[in-house]
Amino acid sequence: MTSGPATPLATVGDLLRASPLPMLEARVLLCHALGWRRTELITRSNEPLGAEALAAFHALEARRIAGVPVAQIVGVREFYGLAFEVTSDVLIPRPETELLVETALDAIASIPHPRILDLGTGSGAIAVAIASARPDARVWAVDRSAAALAVAARNAAKLLDPARPGGPITWLRGDWYGALASSSQPAPEFDTIVSNPPYIAASDPHLDEGDLRFEPRGALTDESDGLTAIRAIVAGSGPFLAAGGHLWFEHGYDQSAAVRALLAASGFENVRSLQDLAGIERTTGGARA
Repeated sequence: MTSGPATPLATVGDLLRASPLPMLEARVLLCHALGWRRTELITRSNEPLGAEALAAFHALEARRIAGVPVAQIVGVREFYGLAFEVTSDVLIPRPETELLVETALDAIASIPHPRILDLGTGSGAIAVAIASARPDARVWAVDRSAAALAVAARNAAKLLDPARPGGPITWLRGDWYGALASSSQPAPEFDTIVSNPPYIAASDPHLDEGDLRFEPRGALTDESDGLTAIRAIVAGSGPFLAAGGHLWFEHGYDQSAAVRALLAASGFENVRSLQDLAGIERTTGGARA
């Protein structure tokens, strides 16, 4: 008995055309499944793939269809030109947060060996990006989640020069300034304090949509009006912020006026908000008198 023709094996092009995912997401997942560079998807687009490769891609594809963020599936997200490890224990670094890094770097541009504090560090994206751009900066970073601090420490170990003049980042576990107060290592007065705190109001429907469903809720919302953490950080900054030092926040798209009012009421000077690339006032801060 003569067998029929063999079933043709699927190629990269076949998989990408058949995937229900947006093309960019399908490409990222396929590169991850195959261990290929993105250029190889073009140069090897007609190469037949084995059953193991097909199964690996379809497993990733199914997770994305179920809503799992691409960054959590592949375990990495680029931020400020650096590849950060991402897990379900931390927020996914987002492009708009690069504005907070740029603003902090501007604030310390003329200060030798500046002292920086990152409150609510999560993956360490802000702290590590600042430490990378300013090797002489001495950086402290606080988070109440031990799991998040473990991710942040791994990112620092992978992305920072161990011989940087500012030394290693000091990681502290606790709530805001309480972590500094309880540390055995005395905290200095900081030249700049930055924070991307949980600022989404508990009533915001976005918490139940998209990638946010898979990120740690405690890093997204204060279960109140979204300003609880910002109020606490502003109110407690006095003992930890050097004279003339800056305090800067990332906040929600509609919170800039409220954050400016909090800073002004606490005596901060030159209070202002900055727009992200979408034209949204996303970062607000000021200087201690």
